[in-house]
Amino acid sequence: MRVGIIGLGKYLPEKILTNQDLEKMVDTTDAWIMERSGIKQRHIARADEASSDMALAAAREALADAKLSPADIDLIVVATITPDTMFPSTACLLQAKLGCRTIPAFDVAAACSGFIYALSVAEKFVRSGAARRALVVASEKLSSITDWTDRSTCVLFGDGAGAAVVAPVESGGILSTYLGSDGTQGELVNMPAGGSRRPASHQTVEARLHTIKMNGTELFKVAVKTMSNAAMEVMNVLGVRSADDVALVIPHQANIRIIQAVAKRMGVQLSDGKIYLNIDRCGNMSAASTAVALAEAWQEGRIKKGDKVVLVAFGGGLTWGAMIVERS
Repeated sequence: MRVGIIGLGKYLPEKILTNQDLEKMVDTTDAWIMERSGIKQRHIARADEASSDMALAAAREALADAKLSPADIDLIVVATITPDTMFPSTACLLQAKLGCRTIPAFDVAAACSGFIYALSVAEKFVRSGAARRALVVASEKLSSITDWTDRSTCVLFGDGAGAAVVAPVESGGILSTYLGSDGTQGELVNMPAGGSRRPASHQTVEARLHTIKMNGTELFKVAVKTMSNAAMEVMNVLGVRSADDVALVIPHQANIRIIQAVAKRMGVQLSDGKIYLNIDRCGNMSAASTAVALAEAWQEGRIKKGDKVVLVAFGGGLTWGAMIVERS
């Protein structure tokens, strides 16, 4: 059985936070942010807008693209590190908002690699026959866990959601997947408090331990090596020799310098148009980055029938993943 993506959707909050806005909040400049990250602006969710709300908007668009209704879905997998609550899962909240049947629904926490992880899980459910059609959503409200006093990290993150409907297809589909993790390096990017190890307290809140902490220098080195290796691994499985043999590469939109270095290792230049970018408009949206970029490229007509697309991401955990998808 071939399993592929038959519908895509996205959602970006209306509010836009520009670099000029950040200049008024922390000691930074537009030039500094652009040089180090390639980000000009990012979308920020409303105070009353949670991950499940953004997931709902993206899911509805994906279902409409697939010409399906919520009643047609057999499984929901949500990739997020910013759930509405610790429990119930954001997937269960989304199931209720959509009005789906009492189908399985659960979250996957793989940080920036989450969308690829969730797609891989859904594909295997469909391939095994346990589900006929699955809804995969990556939704992140990183603004809720960003330290807005830390100029090294607050300039990087944005909010948004992307969704995909996974189902049997007659041709193409998900051709190859490669996943990995290394928990020994988990402290390179993490949120120290809020779990069972360090429950919320006055001390953890005052120390801003419920926000993203990152060792940017070390993370850069690992991210470049791991993303490029993952991309090559997933291509080697299919005998794809280089990025020249695929229509598009959609990397996690973490940092323009990371993307440039990964592209160089893959033998392509950003000017070639082979690498899809939205980092300047959206920043780093963790799991939602790859999902939103894929939906945008699909909607813009950048992915034609028969085109092979490489998705590749790297995130906290540490986790990484790559996937080749051929449009049916």
